[in-house]
Amino acid sequence: MAGSRGQTGAYQESTEGMTEPLHILILSDGKPGHENQSYGLAEAIGRVRPVEISLIRLAGLKGPFSRMRHAWKELAKHSHPRLLLGAGHAVHPSLLALSRRTGAPSVVLMKPSLPSSFFDLCLVPEHDLENHQPRANVIPTKGALNRVPPSPAARREGGLILLGGPSGSHGWDGEAVISALEAIVVGCPDQPWAITDSRRTPEGQLSAIARRIPQFQIFPHTETGRDWLPSRLSSAAEVWVTEESISMIYEALSSGAKVGLLPVPSLKKAGRVARGIAKLAEAGYVTSFSRWSPATGLSTPPDVLREADRCAAIVIEKFLST
Repeated sequence: MAGSRGQTGAYQESTEGMTEPLHILILSDGKPGHENQSYGLAEAIGRVRPVEISLIRLAGLKGPFSRMRHAWKELAKHSHPRLLLGAGHAVHPSLLALSRRTGAPSVVLMKPSLPSSFFDLCLVPEHDLENHQPRANVIPTKGALNRVPPSPAARREGGLILLGGPSGSHGWDGEAVISALEAIVVGCPDQPWAITDSRRTPEGQLSAIARRIPQFQIFPHTETGRDWLPSRLSSAAEVWVTEESISMIYEALSSGAKVGLLPVPSLKKAGRVARGIAKLAEAGYVTSFSRWSPATGLSTPPDVLREADRCAAIVIEKFLST
């Protein structure tokens, strides 16, 4: 049976006995966060029926026409796709071009830069829609899709820290982050802790944390594979994320863990990221550090977000049911 790259045990079990894999072609701008969203949807489809996932990377190519020419050329190396996926503005023209050439439906993740009517389906985080009534081909999602699969762990244990970094909406205060982490570790002395950073994390931040808090097991993102984070999230009891990293927050919420937010200075208090975080806190999905104490701990989310699986069911019904 053909399968996707990075397939999980859940994928293998749920598709056992099915012999006709669907070919899903992903166009990538090279950004891991965007690529993971597309893989998250493709792998969720793979938990329902067999899939073969291929990838065309357009990173490093300047201009839409050079990217389209490259995508056109690379298409010849792949079998005929049944579905085209992409996230990030750089892939949109190429996604449309290959869709018109192959007849395969185009599914874009996140709010497109081109009119949404150009695509067969748009999966857009609801905080990007700004309360506008979406078109029929636009499906609002709770955050960005991700690769975190349903957790098979009967028992969850340990804590995980996910560090982002300065962004358009937030600055960075490394000392405030370390102070919060010290309080968390002191408040939960018997719990093992792991920590990882990201591409945006300021240089030297992990080293500074390691010197001040030796209890942490350190995992630099440059030394982890693409399956490391989903695997860790699937077994962690609680996850703390710096509050500017909306994608990692939703990854944590998709894992079933309790989720806390580490403080970083906000640059746009009325911005869409801040509004999205505030909604999550109001609904009880996350606990801000300012409202946390060792006595009360983190709140239990009202449910586990399974947006990739929900969107996979929509895609299958719309485009892949025959």
